[in-house]
Amino acid sequence: MEKTGVIEGEDGRGRCFWYGGLEDYRRYHDEEWGRPVTDDIRLFEKICLEGFQSGLSWLTILRKRENFRAAFAGFDFDKVSAFGEEDIARLVADAGIIRHRGKIVSTINNARRAIEMRDEFGSLARFFWSFEPGADTRPEVMTLETLRANPTTPVSVLLSKTLKKRGWTFVGPTTVYAFMQAMGLVNDHLDGCFCQSQVNTLRLNFRRP
Repeated sequence: MEKTGVIEGEDGRGRCFWYGGLEDYRRYHDEEWGRPVTDDIRLFEKICLEGFQSGLSWLTILRKRENFRAAFAGFDFDKVSAFGEEDIARLVADAGIIRHRGKIVSTINNARRAIEMRDEFGSLARFFWSFEPGADTRPEVMTLETLRANPTTPVSVLLSKTLKKRGWTFVGPTTVYAFMQAMGLVNDHLDGCFCQSQVNTLRLNFRRP
């Protein structure tokens, strides 16, 4: 693992090191991470949860994800945009989520910004996928060294700046790049991970919004 960043699971398949042999993380790695997403609710959910993750591990957020969904109306941004002070007080008191008032308020703000974006572009997906990096800007081989050396990219910096100009919050370039990785705008499964080729095929056949 030290050199490649790939660890072998009990099923004999190589996986990215970060799943750590944990069953819930394995499912997330195998079934979700890096697979292209165009559903606006899922895109909104993910960018908000990445904001909540700031300063924490994704595993912490993943294990609370169903609680977050219940607390934030399934991340239906039309509904979240209508949240007021009573909702904020409810969420700050909810031990099932991360009780960070600033991040809670940010999610409500971002829901309102998401509505504006949908009205302008037709969908969040159309906006976000317009920032998909060109193939010529991507590493030919995704090694552990390459992954660790690039917690942000020029495109994630640009997307972060664009979102901030539009009034979004908790969308720094590292947060945005993690969002891009998870939602399939890039394929950062490591060379030697069995998911890498699967995701490449999905992306090859994927219809961009």
